[in-house]
Amino acid sequence: MVSAASALLLARFQFAFTVGVHIVFPAFSIGLAAYLAVLEGLWLRTDKQVYLDLYRYWIKIFSVVFGMGVVSGLVMSYEFGTNWSVFSQKAGPITGVLLSYEVMTAFFLEAGFLGVMLFGMNKVGRGLHFAATCCVSVGTLISMTWILASNSWMQTPASYSIDPATGRFMPEDWLAIIFNPSFPYRLVHMGMAAFLSVAFIIGGTAAWHMMRDRRKGLPISQPVKVMFSMAMWMATIVAPLQILAGDAHGLNTLKHQPVKIAALEGDWETESRAPEILFGIPNMKTEHTDYAIKLPFAGSLILTHSLDGKVPGMKDFPADQRPPSPIIFFTFRIMIALGMLMAATGFLSLYMRWRGRLFTSPLLHRMALVMAPSGFLALLCGWVTTEVGRQPWTVYGLLRTADSVSPIMLPSMAISMTAFVVVYVIVFGTGIGILLRMLSRQPEEGEHDLSEQGTASVLGTRSHPETVLSSPDHGA
Repeated sequence: MVSAASALLLARFQFAFTVGVHIVFPAFSIGLAAYLAVLEGLWLRTDKQVYLDLYRYWIKIFSVVFGMGVVSGLVMSYEFGTNWSVFSQKAGPITGVLLSYEVMTAFFLEAGFLGVMLFGMNKVGRGLHFAATCCVSVGTLISMTWILASNSWMQTPASYSIDPATGRFMPEDWLAIIFNPSFPYRLVHMGMAAFLSVAFIIGGTAAWHMMRDRRKGLPISQPVKVMFSMAMWMATIVAPLQILAGDAHGLNTLKHQPVKIAALEGDWETESRAPEILFGIPNMKTEHTDYAIKLPFAGSLILTHSLDGKVPGMKDFPADQRPPSPIIFFTFRIMIALGMLMAATGFLSLYMRWRGRLFTSPLLHRMALVMAPSGFLALLCGWVTTEVGRQPWTVYGLLRTADSVSPIMLPSMAISMTAFVVVYVIVFGTGIGILLRMLSRQPEEGEHDLSEQGTASVLGTRSHPETVLSSPDHGA
């Protein structure tokens, strides 16, 4: 019995580990593909070289990110069969179909136009190349849509019947399945998270180059100025909108998954005029949040938009149906804190723009650099909150996680888990190192196209030795 429980825990951790690594790259691809489409569109509209230079710079980053996203995603397909075969058998008639739609639409669209986008700049007309970039960008959004439709159905299942002989979930109305109660909110929230995450990577990269050039006494290049300005506009506009989208998502979760809200808030008793617990340590054994620091009435106001609103407590639900509150209590607060800091960075940039100091403010540049990974950290914390908050269910309220796992043995799970960690650290650690090396090279006026460069140039060094030796950034 202990061995089976340990194997289940390892199976869950393995999937969480592989998904956690994977999700960063699709989110990066979604935001960066849209950015590339905007850059190419601006270049075609204005004929300004700076937009083409930035396009050529960031498409190299996109090629590596997209590749790592594909590789990391393949693993999870096998995990559904090896570790979660019971879930696949029972939920497959719905989730399997939704995931196959993702392959037949998004994957084929991306695969069909990716080569033109990466290597066709000088081989096809401008309009056709722009269309290819747009198709890849739309493909990433379609992929996100199908994945979230499947995952959202697991959170708020709708329009199904259960076969009494097999226990399988049989679809009834596909539109109701796709547009299940949580899907629209989660789609908007995830889309904005992807755009915001990439905006802060771009802004942080530009800030680093500006700080380095200022330290060396060099003028800031036009491409760096443009990408920093665009990133800060995105932060200024999207970060507040993301907070509003998160609030709407929270109201939807309160309606359909109240125990998740109770767990992430650390609330045990149902009450009106509930306080907001800013900090505490939820104790699942004593059913109490220790060391709680509370803000009076704020819990009801935030969760129900009314001072008299009723906020659910975990004691209203059986103990075996409560998610682990200590985990999602903190991941939720980290996500919220990062979101507020991203909005603050955007507002600071707006103030500095108004003062004419957008490209000269050391405070803004340091803040943008520190906040560079904040979008992805918030995204990971949000997904942990969402997925752990669904426990102990894989299909909320219907199929338990313990009943979804394959009949696996603890030794085999331990071996595969160890292998995954070692391989992922080597492969994706190397990939991230390559990305950082590429980002450390400043975009230049007259940036080379991806199809014109050798491997050395793609990885962040010039293809001509004499160019490297004459560059002011050499050795930086």
